[in-house]
Amino acid sequence: MRLDPEQLGQSKADLAETLRTLRKRAGLSQVRLAKRCNVSQSKISKIETAETTPNLVDVELILRALDAPEQMVAEITALARLANTAWEPIRSSWRRGLEKRQAELAGLEADAQELRYFLPAMITGLLATPEYIRASLAYSPGDVSKTVARKLDRQAVLYDNTKRFTFLLTEQAVRWAVLPPPAMAVQIDRLASLSHLPHLRIGLIPMGTVISRGPMNTFTVYDDRLATVETFTGRTVFRDSRDVAEHLDVFSQYEQNAHFGDAARALLQEWAALYR
Repeated sequence: MRLDPEQLGQSKADLAETLRTLRKRAGLSQVRLAKRCNVSQSKISKIETAETTPNLVDVELILRALDAPEQMVAEITALARLANTAWEPIRSSWRRGLEKRQAELAGLEADAQELRYFLPAMITGLLATPEYIRASLAYSPGDVSKTVARKLDRQAVLYDNTKRFTFLLTEQAVRWAVLPPPAMAVQIDRLASLSHLPHLRIGLIPMGTVISRGPMNTFTVYDDRLATVETFTGRTVFRDSRDVAEHLDVFSQYEQNAHFGDAARALLQEWAALYR
């Protein structure tokens, strides 16, 4: 499937209209279709009005109930996958104010119980010192003081021991010189300190680790329900269970090759010493 950002906003409405049209062609009421799918009529109604975006399981269930032809199933399934994907351009975040995006991220973190972060390039703001955060926002337009404050506020979630965090960082992510050497040493020391929290795991993948799959981009998985992928120009949000599962599988592959606990802290001590 070709992912065209311009299609993402329209795909939800297209999916709703397509499913509604198919039901009417089949001569079924919403009540009868709901009964065949073993769901409520209100759910079918919300799907057909685009109030609710169905996942792929929902869509496949409806299509089977409507006896849709195989080719149509493939086309509508692709549309459903698009409908469960959202593109958020970085320029949009700049216009709204980056501090508002921080509030959205805080909401995602508050709702999740298990959070997984794959960081191949830089240290995430949750683990960063104030100096690191400010330096990492140097490219952003306008006054970033509110964004820095919001990022620091978000760090309180790390001390919620009802949640579980796993951060996977490559050696490049840890050692990328966002700051002058003394400040980088302090930043690396912070990672070592946080790694002692019992519900927070920091895994490191040093250079030379043999992994055939290259680390293409930063991503975060919230429980098993949502994954976000970051690029230079924006963020893609995946809500479809299959896309989330694929990101969990990639995360697991890297996790198996990472160093945790004392082994990770020994690496951090070595890398901090290089900056000192």
